[in-house]
Amino acid sequence: MTDYLVELYIARTDAAGAKRAAGRMADAAAEQTRHGVPTRLVRSIFVPVDETCFMHVEAGSPDAVRDAVRLAAVPCERIAEAIATEATT
Repeated sequence: MTDYLVELYIARTDAAGAKRAAGRMADAAAEQTRHGVPTRLVRSIFVPVDETCFMHVEAGSPDAVRDAVRLAAVPCERIAEAIATEATT
């Protein structure tokens, strides 16, 4: 699967909204996977000072991510392929 970054804007005072959006995205990804389109929300990061939320999603294609975003009703601004790396010590 490929890594994608989903970007959306959420008011700095709406951390609960960011959490709800991530929950909907995780549910949508799980539903797609059940229907044979492997998709997974890896993590969500909310940056209140920038009013931005980033969702790291693994999927087989950008179309799968777009479908999950639509299913989750997440107000997505952008989807971009990303390269995820793990920290090493």
